[in-house]
Amino acid sequence: MEATPSTVPDEPQKVVRSTAAHSDLGSTLGDAIPIVRALLPKVPLIAKTALCHTLGVSEHSKHWDLRTEVAINVLRSFIDGSTKPSPISKTQKMLNKDPGVKGRLWVATAGLKRPAEYDIRKALCEAIEQMKEPGAQPGGYTIPELQDVEAEWTGYRAGATKSSAPPRIPEAEKYKEMMREVSSPVTILYFHGGAFYLMDPSSHRPTTKKLAKITKGRVLSVRYRLAPQNPFPAALLDALVAYLNLLYPGPGSFHDAVEPKNIVFGGDSAGANLCLVLLQTLLQFRRTGLKLLWNGSEREIPLPAGVSLNSAWCDVTLSSPSCDHNGSYDYLPVPSVQLSRTPPPCAAWPTTPPRTHLYAEDALLMHPLVSPIVAPTWAGSPPLFVECGTELLTDENHYLATKASGEGIVVVFEEYATMPHCFGMLLEHIPGSKRMFQGWTDFISSVVLNPGSVQTKGTRIAAKSLVEEQVDLRSLSSFTEEEVRARMQERVKEMTQGRRDVAKL
Repeated sequence: MEATPSTVPDEPQKVVRSTAAHSDLGSTLGDAIPIVRALLPKVPLIAKTALCHTLGVSEHSKHWDLRTEVAINVLRSFIDGSTKPSPISKTQKMLNKDPGVKGRLWVATAGLKRPAEYDIRKALCEAIEQMKEPGAQPGGYTIPELQDVEAEWTGYRAGATKSSAPPRIPEAEKYKEMMREVSSPVTILYFHGGAFYLMDPSSHRPTTKKLAKITKGRVLSVRYRLAPQNPFPAALLDALVAYLNLLYPGPGSFHDAVEPKNIVFGGDSAGANLCLVLLQTLLQFRRTGLKLLWNGSEREIPLPAGVSLNSAWCDVTLSSPSCDHNGSYDYLPVPSVQLSRTPPPCAAWPTTPPRTHLYAEDALLMHPLVSPIVAPTWAGSPPLFVECGTELLTDENHYLATKASGEGIVVVFEEYATMPHCFGMLLEHIPGSKRMFQGWTDFISSVVLNPGSVQTKGTRIAAKSLVEEQVDLRSLSSFTEEEVRARMQERVKEMTQGRRDVAKL
């Protein structure tokens, strides 16, 4: 169903829900064989990287240790255009597997119930229309089904070992056991990255466990619907349902109502995009004075205590100059390579009718709830934590930090020199990753426990020495809104000519 102001429904649509199977595969030999097969052709690359790094002649030997350079070069080789792309559905099947739960963490899978009414979906559709450019055509997207959302409660399990299996008890009992170890009111609503079509809360358990451990709180990691099977705004609707469930849980919920002052949004890459567009949706609700009917009661929708972002993907068109200039520091392919890689057809892609981008329809790529870099204002926002490296997405994170802080929003910005996209989650062995998680969790804990202590600050951290340099957020980005929009318009034009896909990150 295509959305127009007159067709925003009050009743459910009869649509087929797309689900993904998740199974605990364990560390079996069968799982290891594909990995070995994939790495064998990379042996010459690994050897060359090691030799050049040891001799000090590689570009990054002064910035990275050997392990980092090997990891980045090998990862880049899988997605830089030198290998044939796989069908979307095959890539999803390979990367969206559940590796199982093991070690020092609690994981309790919870079903977050959709409300009895359809106000929340109607309100989202109205916000999408209200936030379009003046004169833009109505609709242009498929209204998603309003459905239950699955999520994982994650906490640190101090008494376990690295090899401990979870106890064989009901999920509700796991949640109770987890809460016995939670000593802080911090509740992180987490959205995983993966270009909106890959990954899962299960793939991000190492990250959510670490956030829970350091903050001494708990994390609710959302299993939102993935594209291309479920394009925008399905994931955003799931995010709204998850947040409202935290605030106003229904019967059968594991948790009691969580005060908004104890909730912090968190996410990486595409998940950080979801944090921002969820925030923009809430801000739009507040601008219009909206209250929602939620399970029989009229509810206000308050803002969280803060929003924390790791390598946020703010521009799905990848139009910023750093998307080209920072390619040597990142494992993500530059846009020209992405545009040239067309995956073979499969059941998931291309869609009917066709579109250019895996996540959103062509007409919405510059919508503020798809690419939050073009959000006209951040006025009224809670404090933001913005972290990035020297990556493809650096410029858009700079622009976000400058724009929001310029509007009086508290922004804590950290940039890690020469580090790639989401480096702290990928390169756990380097000191910079520990420093990144410390900065991230310091912000989260502070906005909950001592919000008055959080002040606008910009810091650039050196790669190996971790020497810190203060930066002025007012001059971090010199881009004007007009320049940003002009680049995006040019990139959309380039993308839509020939209808090539550009899904990455």
